[in-house]
Amino acid sequence: MEQLPLAATGAELSVWSLFWQAGWVVKLVMIGLLGASVWTWAIVFDKIFAYARMRSALDRFEQIFWSGQSLEELYRTLADRTTTGMGAIFVAAMREWKKSFEKGAKSPIGLQTRIDKAMDLALTREMERLESRLGFLATIGSAAPFIGLFGTVVGIMTSFQAIAGSKSTNLAVVAPGIAEALLATAIGLLAAIPAVIAYNKLSSDVGKLGVRMEGFADEFSAILSRQIDEKVAPRAAA
Repeated sequence: MEQLPLAATGAELSVWSLFWQAGWVVKLVMIGLLGASVWTWAIVFDKIFAYARMRSALDRFEQIFWSGQSLEELYRTLADRTTTGMGAIFVAAMREWKKSFEKGAKSPIGLQTRIDKAMDLALTREMERLESRLGFLATIGSAAPFIGLFGTVVGIMTSFQAIAGSKSTNLAVVAPGIAEALLATAIGLLAAIPAVIAYNKLSSDVGKLGVRMEGFADEFSAILSRQIDEKVAPRAAA
């Protein structure tokens, strides 16, 4: 007969029961952290697929660019399309190149500077797009444990109030409030740990993609520099 209260207490300490027994503040903390965890995983999977598509796009563009196809023909192919990565950098540089020649560019240095700035702006936009929403992962990784700790403090305060109201330190009185507090902490860690790991991994992937695009921009700048010396420099000297 004395085993029944313990069995009942065990049932009351299930995760689902603890959630419904928690105070409204602790419930809000748990719901907020669970929502943040779901959104974190949504961002993680979206970025994994987005970065995989970007790597494939960079590989395809490099293969086409170094295949020997003329720059003018490649530009006509890409100019009217929505381009990303190296394609966007290439189109930005060629568009500035063509605009400058249509207006009769005379200064090789000025043309080279404008082309480099156009590629830098395109690269910046691409990096901003790749890094979008990574800040949310960093925020969750750093803030979720403290939000869970807030729920823990509220839960422990509830336990002390229960002790004071019942004037008993029996485990059956103290356990539910402490369990609620620990559950809030656990959910906070559940949201924070994947967010931190994902942020570090995805930031590393973004850095590698950025290095590839920046390397292409430097190579393409050198190619255009040679063409500027051939076309614009003699005209400026004349």
